[in-house]
Amino acid sequence: MKRRSFVQASATVGLGLVVGFRFEALLAQEAAKPALPNPFDAWIRIDAAGDVTLVCGKSEMGQGIHTALTQILADEVEVDWARVRVEQAPTNGAFYDHGTGGSSSVRGSYKTLRQAAATARTQLVATAAEQWKAPVSECRAERGEIVHAPTGRRLGYGALAAPAALRPLPDPATVVLKDAKDFRIIGQSIPRNDIPAKIDGSARFGLDVRVPGMLFAVIARCPTFGGALKSFDAAKAKASPGVVAVVEVPPGPKGSFAPGGVAVVAKSTWQAIQGRNALAVQWNPGPHAAESDATLRKSFEQLTSAPATAFRSDGDAAAALASAAVKVEATYELPFQAHASMEPLNATVDVRADRAEAWLATQDPKWAQDLIMEVTGLKAEAVTVHTTYMGGGFGRRASADYIVEGAQVSQLVKAPVQVVWTREDDMQHGSYRPAAMHRFSAALDAAGKPVAWLDRMSSVSISRQWDDPAKVKPWASEIDGAVNLPYAIPNLRMEYADAPSGVPRMWWRSVEHSINGFAVESFVDELAAAARVDPLAFRLALLAEPRLVKSPNDPDGTPLDTKRLKACLELAASKAGWGEPLPAGRARGLACHFSFLSYAAQVAEVSLVNGAPRVHRIVAAVDCGRAINPDGVAAQVESSVVYALSAALKGSISIAKGAVEQSNFHDFEVLRLPEMPRVEVHIVASDTVPTGIGEPGLPPVASAVGNALFALTGKRVRRLPIRASDLA
Repeated sequence: MKRRSFVQASATVGLGLVVGFRFEALLAQEAAKPALPNPFDAWIRIDAAGDVTLVCGKSEMGQGIHTALTQILADEVEVDWARVRVEQAPTNGAFYDHGTGGSSSVRGSYKTLRQAAATARTQLVATAAEQWKAPVSECRAERGEIVHAPTGRRLGYGALAAPAALRPLPDPATVVLKDAKDFRIIGQSIPRNDIPAKIDGSARFGLDVRVPGMLFAVIARCPTFGGALKSFDAAKAKASPGVVAVVEVPPGPKGSFAPGGVAVVAKSTWQAIQGRNALAVQWNPGPHAAESDATLRKSFEQLTSAPATAFRSDGDAAAALASAAVKVEATYELPFQAHASMEPLNATVDVRADRAEAWLATQDPKWAQDLIMEVTGLKAEAVTVHTTYMGGGFGRRASADYIVEGAQVSQLVKAPVQVVWTREDDMQHGSYRPAAMHRFSAALDAAGKPVAWLDRMSSVSISRQWDDPAKVKPWASEIDGAVNLPYAIPNLRMEYADAPSGVPRMWWRSVEHSINGFAVESFVDELAAAARVDPLAFRLALLAEPRLVKSPNDPDGTPLDTKRLKACLELAASKAGWGEPLPAGRARGLACHFSFLSYAAQVAEVSLVNGAPRVHRIVAAVDCGRAINPDGVAAQVESSVVYALSAALKGSISIAKGAVEQSNFHDFEVLRLPEMPRVEVHIVASDTVPTGIGEPGLPPVASAVGNALFALTGKRVRRLPIRASDLA
């Protein structure tokens, strides 16, 4: 429906004023393209009581977007924030943009949500002016009412909503947004609106879902990646108490990464697990049974020792390296990483002959709906997906293997089923952050200024497993953060080659930036040490000239602004007391990075305790444009520090005989409460549009810690996680 007819239709069913809008496209741009099949990505509703609702297709997974988005709406539509609520949208790709990831929810909605809210406010003002027979210029919106300035008359939004819905929508070009100086709610640290339900237990996560007649299932999967079921004997499993069925599950549709296996279905999760323990099953190990960390490392070494495809080539790096006064070389390695979300993966699906209903903790409910359609053969209108809260996502819940399994098992047993992954299932059958290697060579002139930089990188490509081989771009999720190096080095070359692997991989919090941020900023520190220059002064000198650095991987994207990165670095250093004395046995290190259109710099303060690294303090500065909720921004950076330190100091995924060696938190460790450093977050004041914040706080952490450990011990950290033996 066109926007006007949609608003008019809404008024006839008592919804009050409803304004639809597209994320990531201004209304004016939408109006110029009336043939678009997707007219709305979200709705604003104002009802007869004057309450305001944002119907939002984005998933809330602990990052606080339901709070930030309602702050934007409340301020622009001019109501108190307490009068605004957010409603999770039904899954419908014709009306909503459902994907949640890439730190994009606030960034992608800020302009258009404000435009839509201002449109609703304009409608309400015009309706009140018409009823009073007064000029619109004499009327203003104020805290959920329209005020007639000369007489003081007031009309509440509730009374105006229905007649406002009958008015033609104004030309978007005539809708005036609030001046930033008049913001009352944007920029305030308002407590998150999901906290009360999470405290009192009424919030429903995926694992909390219960529907009538529901059964529970766990699945036995081949321990080696790419393996397949050979045979199974269900007799002992079926004899286990509570088990009602044992069924073979075929591999899922292409791209779902659901490997297939044997499902044990029971009256409780525990009974299903016990039944699976009793199952006799044999596997064909498949083509990747010989893969290991050693074979992958050998592949990385070969690929980074020879020239590869260059994605950036400034000047002549080879010639500058050949004539260098000082040459510095180093190799950095990073392992696979598990997402390890606290809430176990789960999917509750009820497949019937003519319809299917699913309750999912997912970052992409539309993709989930598409795959359930593919499994069942049902049309979109017959597949209903309810999106719940989720206990962590980090990219893992952007995949759909667990969802496909839920649909498959429900279809096989003809009952609603909740498929649950144990921690061991998730650790050993997940999709992982890629393993990678960087081999650096750099040259310094006689004055210690870097004149050449060569980075040869190899990793197991995320894109390689997704795309059509004829169209594949194996670097698409691999090289940003390395290819757009911000520092002024005249001869710079960055090469990439993807390594073959059977290990499934997936986006992990900050994706390639978590890999490249560590490697690049650690090697920059090596150059500073070789030049005998303070690491902060060394970076500031290379950022002295303001420049915009485009990523060759995304030439049409927003470039890196070195002025903003430099300001972030200076703020973090200042707040951390860079250069000031520390207690004996402690040292500082720093790093900075640009990702998801935001800037972050961090200073780490470390010591050694019984030979092992201990991080005492992290001081972070971030420039993410206008901060909608400063406390929310700080929380995101703090959580990034936790996640990054877990990967830097604790857990990693190792491969042997084509399988993951780790199984639970006893051998894939994460940061514990007593190990958490004090984290200080400083936000650069900005009037620019908001940019990402869920991920940019992560990339500088590991390098800042490693650089601090070098300052303390003289030992360079070139692989993660950091081992005490590397510092001895």
